[in-house]
Amino acid sequence: MEPDRTKDDVVHWMDALHAHISGAHRNLFELIAEADRLEAWRESGARDTAHFLSIRYGISCWKASRWIHAAYALEGLPRISGALRSGQLGIDKVVELTRFATAETESNLVSWARGVSVACIRRKADVAVRQAIEDVRDAQASRFLSWWHFDDGRRFGLEAELPAAEGAVLARAIERLAEQLPVMPGEEGACHADARRADALVALASTSLAGDPDPDRAAVVVHAPLEALVSGEAGCELEGGGVIHAETAKRLLCSSRVQAMIEDGMGQPVGVGRMAREPSAWMLRQLRYRDSECRFPGCGARRFTQAHHIEWWERGGRTDLDNLLLVCTFHHKLVHEFGWTVSRAREGTVRWSHPDGTRYRGPAPPAETFEPRPALAAVG
Repeated sequence: MEPDRTKDDVVHWMDALHAHISGAHRNLFELIAEADRLEAWRESGARDTAHFLSIRYGISCWKASRWIHAAYALEGLPRISGALRSGQLGIDKVVELTRFATAETESNLVSWARGVSVACIRRKADVAVRQAIEDVRDAQASRFLSWWHFDDGRRFGLEAELPAAEGAVLARAIERLAEQLPVMPGEEGACHADARRADALVALASTSLAGDPDPDRAAVVVHAPLEALVSGEAGCELEGGGVIHAETAKRLLCSSRVQAMIEDGMGQPVGVGRMAREPSAWMLRQLRYRDSECRFPGCGARRFTQAHHIEWWERGGRTDLDNLLLVCTFHHKLVHEFGWTVSRAREGTVRWSHPDGTRYRGPAPPAETFEPRPALAAVG
């Protein structure tokens, strides 16, 4: 601190800089809404705008989601928007206010928010949101569950009715998982909520199978023509009905409890594949300790991660730590069904490549130097 600066001077400059930063936050939110509309996250290795912001700027997906919601909400809240731009309200208070403020209430809320803590605003928002989502519809009391294959075995149908209490438990578990599971490319937005619930149901079932103490009875059996595994063009048949693509079979063999029956063109067995499943408990613990999170640069996912064989299982890849990589379900599918590739150099560096073979260089934005605004320069 320079000797001629008083504490009042320092506080004055802090206030001026805070106002400048708040104005920049408002500008950033405008750009975030525009980037979301333009789907700027596509082809970046991210699964949606929140994931894109999390990777690019090193913030949590939870915060990124809140920022996106606030960015859209502020478009209809001019007084709260102005309070942020001028620095009257900081970004944390504004983000919480946008969860429940309306055009009719925002004037009074701005005055109220200036005199209370962020925690107080957050509690009010939590109550308002909870009241909006706690309406539970009645469900049929009869209980059944049935399933079937259709579309020449390519699709699986499921129908169920449960008592209200059990249905609420199932719905809550699926919804909670659906909120956290990665979203696949092309399945963003509210119109694809049903697809995310389906993924959540599969995740619940996969967790149960992985913990089953009887590997034989809990195994999914795949009848795989040798030609399909080599060419990747023909289909593979699931025991009990159902047909899957060869690439899907390869992904299952990488991480699921699957028994592969390798057959020739006449359907005669030519070999029984190894029982492919996640690594042993001690190896998986070591893998999670070593990798900590999904190894896609900047992803950071720690839940719904899987052990991926860098050299694929059906190509002779071993289940040992040198050949395993921790990836989330989203980036695992990018490798197997969307053409991305991943490799590890001898020194341990993990390299990801786009489907066209170009190296993915990471999430960091290009370094640029911004000239300060004249008002800010004058403050300094």
